[in-house]
Amino acid sequence: MTALLMAADAAPENPIDLIEQLVADHEWPFERCGDGDLAVCVSGSWCDYNLAFTLSEGHEALTLAATFDFRAPRPRRGELCILLSLMNERLWLGHFDLSPADGTILYRLAVPLGGQARATAGQCEQMLRAAIDSCERFYPAFQFVLWGGKSAEDAIAAAILDCRGEA
Repeated sequence: MTALLMAADAAPENPIDLIEQLVADHEWPFERCGDGDLAVCVSGSWCDYNLAFTLSEGHEALTLAATFDFRAPRPRRGELCILLSLMNERLWLGHFDLSPADGTILYRLAVPLGGQARATAGQCEQMLRAAIDSCERFYPAFQFVLWGGKSAEDAIAAAILDCRGEA
């Protein structure tokens, strides 16, 4: 048996078990909401991010949704939608979304698990990293647009500015 097949055989059937172990290793608070759901709170540089992992057997996918600790005020949602589009152009994994009902901003990522595929610890870790890194990277842009009154273009330019050196 090849090493790849042996590793696949060793992976748990439920990827939520893998994620629970990763989250526990980071000592992040979490709540197991059932066999297919896990809620996690991660303290970032800017705020706490609420992550929800869901195993959807009907869609044969593992999904991650990360939310912020604020809602987008209705008058700024048009500019926010432009910002989300500019952000999503720059992401390799996942995307940002806006809930029109309550102004919740989400980062979403899904890993397909069709054909009896199993998620690996590496994939689960990559999902966590992609979500946290994307939320941390673009948090200031949300602030600029929603409360600073800046344009989406100005906000994205400030968010992707790579600083060099020390002050």
